[in-house]
Amino acid sequence: MLKEALFYEKLGERKVQCRLCNHFCVLTEGDKGRCGVRVNLRGTLYALNYGEVVSSNVDPVEKKPLFNFFPRSLAYSIATLGCNFSCKFCQNWEISQVEESKKIGIEPVYTNPSNIIKKAHTYRCKSIAYTYTEPTIFLEYAFDCMKLARERNIKNIWVTNGYMTKEALDYIGPYLDAANIDLKSFRDDFYKRICGGRLKPVLDTIKYAKKMGIWLEITTLIIPGENDSPEELSDIASFVASLGKETPWHITRFLPAYKFKDHPTTGMSILKEAYDIGKEKGLRYVYIGNAYTDDKEDTVCWQCSKTVIKRTGYTINDYKIKDGRCAFCGAVIDGVGL
Repeated sequence: MLKEALFYEKLGERKVQCRLCNHFCVLTEGDKGRCGVRVNLRGTLYALNYGEVVSSNVDPVEKKPLFNFFPRSLAYSIATLGCNFSCKFCQNWEISQVEESKKIGIEPVYTNPSNIIKKAHTYRCKSIAYTYTEPTIFLEYAFDCMKLARERNIKNIWVTNGYMTKEALDYIGPYLDAANIDLKSFRDDFYKRICGGRLKPVLDTIKYAKKMGIWLEITTLIIPGENDSPEELSDIASFVASLGKETPWHITRFLPAYKFKDHPTTGMSILKEAYDIGKEKGLRYVYIGNAYTDDKEDTVCWQCSKTVIKRTGYTINDYKIKDGRCAFCGAVIDGVGL
Protein backbone atom coordinates (compact mmCIF):
# COMPACT_ATOMS: atom_id res chain seq x y z
CA MET A 1 0.00 0.00 0.00
CA LEU A 2 1.31 3.42 -0.94
CA LYS A 3 1.55 5.98 1.85
CA GLU A 4 3.24 9.35 1.81
CA ALA A 5 6.49 8.98 3.70
CA LEU A 6 7.50 10.75 6.85
CA PHE A 7 10.87 12.48 7.13
CA TYR A 8 11.71 13.86 3.74
CA GLU A 9 12.36 17.22 2.15
CA LYS A 10 11.26 18.50 -1.26
CA LEU A 11 14.26 19.98 -3.06
CA GLY A 12 12.57 21.42 -6.14
CA GLU A 13 12.46 20.12 -9.71
CA ARG A 14 10.65 17.08 -8.28
CA LYS A 15 13.71 15.96 -6.33
CA VAL A 16 13.39 14.84 -2.71
CA GLN A 17 15.78 13.94 0.06
CA CYS A 18 14.77 11.15 2.42
CA ARG A 19 15.66 11.99 6.02
CA LEU A 20 14.55 8.76 7.64
CA CYS A 21 17.96 7.16 7.92
CA ASN A 22 21.57 8.22 7.70
CA HIS A 23 21.90 7.44 4.01
CA PHE A 24 19.95 10.67 3.32
CA CYS A 25 19.11 9.45 -0.19
CA VAL A 26 18.48 12.17 -2.78
CA LEU A 27 15.96 10.87 -5.31
CA THR A 28 14.90 12.18 -8.68
CA GLU A 29 11.43 11.34 -9.97
CA GLY A 30 10.94 7.58 -10.19
CA ASP A 31 13.98 6.72 -8.07
CA LYS A 32 13.85 4.38 -5.09
CA GLY A 33 15.96 4.71 -1.96
CA ARG A 34 18.68 2.25 -1.04
CA CYS A 35 16.10 0.39 1.05
CA GLY A 36 14.09 -0.41 -2.10
CA VAL A 37 10.76 0.51 -0.49
CA ARG A 38 10.64 4.31 -0.69
CA VAL A 39 10.01 5.95 -4.05
CA ASN A 40 9.79 9.47 -5.47
CA LEU A 41 6.53 9.82 -7.42
CA ARG A 42 6.06 13.21 -9.03
CA GLY A 43 8.11 14.94 -6.36
CA THR A 44 6.48 13.25 -3.36
CA LEU A 45 8.17 10.49 -1.38
CA TYR A 46 6.06 7.42 -0.72
CA ALA A 47 6.54 4.29 1.34
CA LEU A 48 5.69 1.24 -0.75
CA ASN A 49 5.43 -1.16 2.16
CA TYR A 50 2.78 0.27 4.49
CA GLY A 51 0.96 -2.68 6.04
CA GLU A 52 2.57 -5.14 3.65
CA VAL A 53 3.50 -7.79 6.19
CA VAL A 54 5.90 -10.41 4.93
CA SER A 55 6.52 -12.25 8.18
CA SER A 56 4.59 -12.58 11.44
CA ASN A 57 5.19 -14.96 14.31
CA VAL A 58 4.69 -15.41 18.02
CA ASP A 59 8.17 -15.55 19.57
CA PRO A 60 9.62 -15.73 23.04
CA VAL A 61 10.97 -12.26 23.80
CA GLU A 62 14.32 -13.96 24.40
CA LYS A 63 14.53 -14.62 20.64
CA LYS A 64 14.83 -10.90 19.83
CA PRO A 65 17.15 -11.24 21.81
CA LEU A 66 16.00 -9.42 24.94
CA PHE A 67 16.97 -11.24 28.12
CA ASN A 68 16.35 -8.51 30.70
CA PHE A 69 13.00 -7.26 29.39
CA PHE A 70 9.90 -9.09 30.59
CA PRO A 71 11.56 -12.54 30.50
CA ARG A 72 9.20 -15.48 29.96
CA SER A 73 6.83 -13.29 27.89
CA LEU A 74 5.79 -13.54 24.23
CA ALA A 75 6.35 -10.99 21.47
CA TYR A 76 4.20 -10.77 18.37
CA SER A 77 6.85 -10.23 15.71
CA ILE A 78 6.25 -8.57 12.35
CA ALA A 79 8.22 -7.35 9.34
CA THR A 80 7.77 -5.87 5.89
CA LEU A 81 10.15 -6.25 2.96
CA GLY A 82 13.31 -4.18 2.78
CA CYS A 83 16.35 -2.95 4.66
CA ASN A 84 18.61 0.09 4.46
CA PHE A 85 21.67 -2.16 4.83
CA SER A 86 22.96 -4.82 2.46
CA CYS A 87 24.84 -7.05 4.89
CA LYS A 88 26.62 -9.85 3.07
CA PHE A 89 25.98 -12.20 6.00
CA CYS A 90 22.25 -11.48 6.42
CA GLN A 91 20.30 -14.39 7.89
CA ASN A 92 17.00 -13.01 6.52
CA TRP A 93 18.19 -11.93 3.08
CA GLU A 94 15.11 -13.41 1.38
CA ILE A 95 12.95 -10.65 2.87
CA SER A 96 15.47 -7.92 3.75
CA GLN A 97 16.81 -7.53 0.20
CA VAL A 98 13.94 -6.45 -2.04
CA GLU A 99 15.46 -7.58 -5.33
CA GLU A 100 16.22 -11.01 -3.87
CA SER A 101 12.66 -11.36 -2.59
CA LYS A 102 11.30 -10.59 -6.06
CA LYS A 103 13.44 -13.33 -7.59
CA ILE A 104 12.00 -15.98 -5.31
CA GLY A 105 8.42 -14.69 -5.42
CA ILE A 106 7.93 -13.52 -1.84
CA GLU A 107 4.44 -11.99 -1.54
CA PRO A 108 3.46 -9.80 1.45
CA VAL A 109 -0.06 -9.73 2.89
CA TYR A 110 -1.71 -6.42 3.75
CA THR A 111 -2.60 -6.24 7.44
CA ASN A 112 -3.95 -3.07 8.99
CA PRO A 113 -2.51 -1.94 12.35
CA SER A 114 -5.64 -2.78 14.34
CA ASN A 115 -5.38 -6.41 13.22
CA ILE A 116 -1.78 -6.57 14.44
CA ILE A 117 -2.95 -5.44 17.87
CA LYS A 118 -5.80 -7.97 17.84
CA LYS A 119 -3.41 -10.79 17.02
CA ALA A 120 -0.99 -9.76 19.74
CA HIS A 121 -3.88 -9.69 22.21
CA THR A 122 -5.27 -13.04 21.01
CA TYR A 123 -1.92 -14.75 21.48
CA ARG A 124 -1.40 -13.06 24.87
CA CYS A 125 1.75 -11.31 23.77
CA LYS A 126 3.22 -8.81 26.17
CA SER A 127 4.88 -6.94 23.31
CA ILE A 128 5.01 -6.36 19.58
CA ALA A 129 8.47 -6.68 18.04
CA TYR A 130 9.29 -4.89 14.80
CA THR A 131 12.01 -7.20 13.59
CA TYR A 132 13.37 -9.69 11.01
CA THR A 133 14.09 -6.90 8.48
CA GLU A 134 14.74 -3.26 9.47
CA PRO A 135 11.86 -1.47 11.22
CA THR A 136 13.22 1.95 10.29
CA ILE A 137 12.17 1.43 6.68
CA PHE A 138 8.58 0.60 7.68
CA LEU A 139 8.41 3.33 10.32
CA GLU A 140 5.06 4.76 9.13
CA TYR A 141 3.39 1.40 9.63
CA ALA A 142 5.29 0.53 12.80
CA PHE A 143 4.40 3.88 14.34
CA ASP A 144 0.67 3.42 13.76
CA CYS A 145 0.90 -0.03 15.34
CA MET A 146 2.92 1.34 18.25
CA LYS A 147 0.33 3.98 19.12
CA LEU A 148 -2.46 1.39 19.20
CA ALA A 149 -0.30 -1.01 21.20
CA ARG A 150 0.32 1.62 23.85
CA GLU A 151 -3.44 2.07 24.25
CA ARG A 152 -3.75 -1.66 25.01
CA ASN A 153 -0.74 -1.72 27.35
CA ILE A 154 1.23 -3.80 24.88
CA LYS A 155 4.94 -2.98 24.83
CA ASN A 156 6.86 -2.02 21.68
CA ILE A 157 10.25 -3.46 20.74
CA TRP A 158 12.53 -2.60 17.83
CA VAL A 159 15.25 -4.95 16.64
CA THR A 160 17.31 -2.61 14.53
CA ASN A 161 20.63 -1.79 12.91
CA GLY A 162 20.47 1.65 14.54
CA TYR A 163 20.81 3.64 11.30
CA MET A 164 17.73 5.86 11.76
CA THR A 165 18.14 9.62 12.10
CA LYS A 166 17.83 11.41 15.43
CA GLU A 167 14.63 12.99 14.13
CA ALA A 168 13.11 9.56 13.46
CA LEU A 169 14.16 8.25 16.88
CA ASP A 170 12.64 11.31 18.55
CA TYR A 171 9.39 10.55 16.74
CA ILE A 172 9.04 6.93 17.85
CA GLY A 173 10.80 7.32 21.20
CA PRO A 174 7.72 8.08 23.31
CA TYR A 175 6.20 4.76 22.20
CA LEU A 176 9.34 2.62 22.17
CA ASP A 177 9.85 0.52 25.30
CA ALA A 178 12.90 -1.51 24.36
CA ALA A 179 15.36 -2.04 21.54
CA ASN A 180 18.01 -4.50 20.61
CA ILE A 181 20.52 -2.68 18.42
CA ASP A 182 23.11 -4.51 16.37
CA LEU A 183 26.63 -3.25 16.85
CA LYS A 184 28.04 -5.24 13.99
CA SER A 185 31.63 -4.06 14.32
CA PHE A 186 33.70 -1.28 15.82
CA ARG A 187 35.42 -0.58 12.50
CA ASP A 188 34.03 1.82 9.92
CA ASP A 189 35.62 -0.21 7.12
CA PHE A 190 33.53 -3.24 8.13
CA TYR A 191 30.33 -1.22 7.89
CA LYS A 192 31.28 0.25 4.49
CA ARG A 193 32.61 -2.95 2.96
CA ILE A 194 30.17 -5.52 4.30
CA CYS A 195 27.00 -3.70 5.33
CA GLY A 196 26.76 -0.66 3.08
CA GLY A 197 26.71 1.77 6.00
CA ARG A 198 28.93 3.65 8.41
CA LEU A 199 29.82 3.11 12.06
CA LYS A 200 29.39 6.57 13.61
CA PRO A 201 25.63 6.94 13.02
CA VAL A 202 25.07 3.59 14.74
CA LEU A 203 27.12 4.63 17.77
CA ASP A 204 25.24 7.94 17.91
CA THR A 205 21.87 6.16 17.82
CA ILE A 206 22.88 3.75 20.58
CA LYS A 207 24.04 6.57 22.84
CA TYR A 208 20.96 8.66 22.14
CA ALA A 209 18.54 5.76 22.71
CA LYS A 210 20.20 5.08 26.05
CA LYS A 211 19.90 8.76 26.98
CA MET A 212 16.18 8.66 26.11
CA GLY A 213 15.62 5.93 28.69
CA ILE A 214 14.71 3.17 26.24
CA TRP A 215 15.70 -0.24 27.63
CA LEU A 216 18.63 -1.23 25.46
CA GLU A 217 20.43 -4.49 24.73
CA ILE A 218 23.28 -4.76 22.23
CA THR A 219 24.02 -7.66 19.87
CA THR A 220 27.25 -8.42 18.03
CA LEU A 221 27.37 -11.26 15.51
CA ILE A 222 30.97 -12.46 15.59
CA ILE A 223 32.24 -13.45 12.14
CA PRO A 224 35.60 -15.28 11.93
CA GLY A 225 38.26 -13.19 10.26
CA GLU A 226 36.07 -10.06 10.07
CA ASN A 227 35.31 -8.67 13.54
CA ASP A 228 36.73 -11.24 15.95
CA SER A 229 40.12 -9.81 16.91
CA PRO A 230 40.71 -9.34 20.66
CA GLU A 231 41.34 -5.64 20.01
CA GLU A 232 38.01 -5.09 18.31
CA LEU A 233 36.07 -7.20 20.82
CA SER A 234 37.67 -5.13 23.58
CA ASP A 235 36.63 -1.92 21.82
CA ILE A 236 33.04 -3.10 21.51
CA ALA A 237 32.87 -4.22 25.13
CA SER A 238 34.36 -0.93 26.32
CA PHE A 239 31.76 1.01 24.35
CA VAL A 240 28.89 -1.06 25.74
CA ALA A 241 30.27 -0.57 29.26
CA SER A 242 30.43 3.18 28.65
CA LEU A 243 26.65 3.16 28.18
CA GLY A 244 26.28 1.69 31.65
CA LYS A 245 27.47 -1.61 32.98
CA GLU A 246 23.86 -2.72 33.30
CA THR A 247 23.58 -2.85 29.47
CA PRO A 248 23.36 -6.47 28.29
CA TRP A 249 25.72 -7.54 25.49
CA HIS A 250 24.69 -10.49 23.32
CA ILE A 251 27.54 -12.26 21.54
CA THR A 252 26.06 -14.28 18.71
CA ARG A 253 27.53 -17.18 16.78
CA PHE A 254 27.78 -16.69 13.02
CA LEU A 255 26.48 -19.42 10.72
CA PRO A 256 27.34 -19.25 6.99
CA ALA A 257 24.62 -17.44 5.05
CA TYR A 258 23.84 -15.37 1.95
CA LYS A 259 27.09 -14.03 0.41
CA PHE A 260 29.20 -15.27 3.33
CA LYS A 261 28.60 -18.97 2.85
CA ASP A 262 32.35 -19.44 2.44
CA HIS A 263 33.04 -18.12 5.94
CA PRO A 264 33.36 -20.68 8.76
CA THR A 265 31.02 -20.96 11.72
CA THR A 266 32.28 -19.06 14.75
CA GLY A 267 34.30 -21.27 17.07
CA MET A 268 33.32 -21.59 20.71
CA SER A 269 36.76 -20.43 21.82
CA ILE A 270 36.21 -17.04 20.15
CA LEU A 271 32.76 -16.68 21.69
CA LYS A 272 34.07 -17.50 25.14
CA GLU A 273 36.97 -15.09 24.69
CA ALA A 274 34.49 -12.34 23.84
CA TYR A 275 32.42 -13.30 26.89
CA ASP A 276 35.48 -13.03 29.14
CA ILE A 277 36.40 -9.66 27.62
CA GLY A 278 32.91 -8.35 28.32
CA LYS A 279 33.16 -9.47 31.94
CA GLU A 280 36.64 -7.96 32.28
CA LYS A 281 35.20 -4.63 31.14
CA GLY A 282 32.72 -4.81 33.99
CA LEU A 283 29.57 -5.69 32.07
CA ARG A 284 27.02 -7.24 34.39
CA TYR A 285 25.18 -9.24 31.72
CA VAL A 286 27.00 -10.93 28.86
CA TYR A 287 25.27 -13.64 26.87
CA ILE A 288 26.43 -16.08 24.19
CA GLY A 289 23.70 -16.79 21.66
CA ASN A 290 23.06 -19.25 18.85
CA ALA A 291 25.45 -21.74 20.42
CA TYR A 292 23.58 -23.53 23.26
CA THR A 293 26.28 -23.34 25.90
CA ASP A 294 25.87 -24.82 29.37
CA ASP A 295 25.74 -21.54 31.27
CA LYS A 296 26.61 -18.55 29.05
CA GLU A 297 22.93 -17.86 28.29
CA ASP A 298 22.10 -17.49 31.97
CA THR A 299 21.47 -14.28 33.85
CA VAL A 300 23.86 -14.17 36.79
CA CYS A 301 23.51 -11.84 39.75
CA TRP A 302 26.21 -9.17 39.50
CA GLN A 303 26.58 -9.06 43.27
CA CYS A 304 26.55 -12.67 44.53
CA SER A 305 27.31 -14.46 41.20
CA LYS A 306 24.44 -16.91 41.57
CA THR A 307 22.29 -17.82 38.59
CA VAL A 308 18.95 -16.02 38.73
CA ILE A 309 17.64 -17.05 35.30
CA LYS A 310 18.64 -20.44 33.93
CA ARG A 311 18.16 -20.80 30.16
CA THR A 312 18.45 -23.41 27.46
CA GLY A 313 18.18 -21.56 24.19
CA TYR A 314 15.05 -19.43 24.49
CA THR A 315 13.54 -21.61 27.22
CA ILE A 316 13.72 -20.51 30.86
CA ASN A 317 14.24 -23.48 33.15
CA ASP A 318 14.59 -21.70 36.49
CA TYR A 319 13.77 -18.19 37.70
CA LYS A 320 15.16 -16.79 40.93
CA ILE A 321 14.13 -13.13 40.76
CA LYS A 322 11.51 -11.69 43.06
CA ASP A 323 10.22 -8.15 42.63
CA GLY A 324 13.18 -7.33 40.43
CA ARG A 325 15.74 -8.54 42.97
CA CYS A 326 18.02 -11.52 43.28
CA ALA A 327 16.27 -14.16 45.40
CA PHE A 328 19.61 -15.04 47.04
CA CYS A 329 21.17 -11.70 48.04
CA GLY A 330 18.53 -9.08 47.27
CA ALA A 331 20.55 -7.15 44.68
CA VAL A 332 18.53 -5.32 42.05
CA ILE A 333 18.71 -7.17 38.71
CA ASP A 334 18.78 -4.57 35.97
CA GLY A 335 16.00 -4.64 33.42
CA VAL A 336 12.29 -4.10 32.89
CA GLY A 337 9.51 -6.41 34.01
CA LEU A 338 11.75 -8.76 36.00
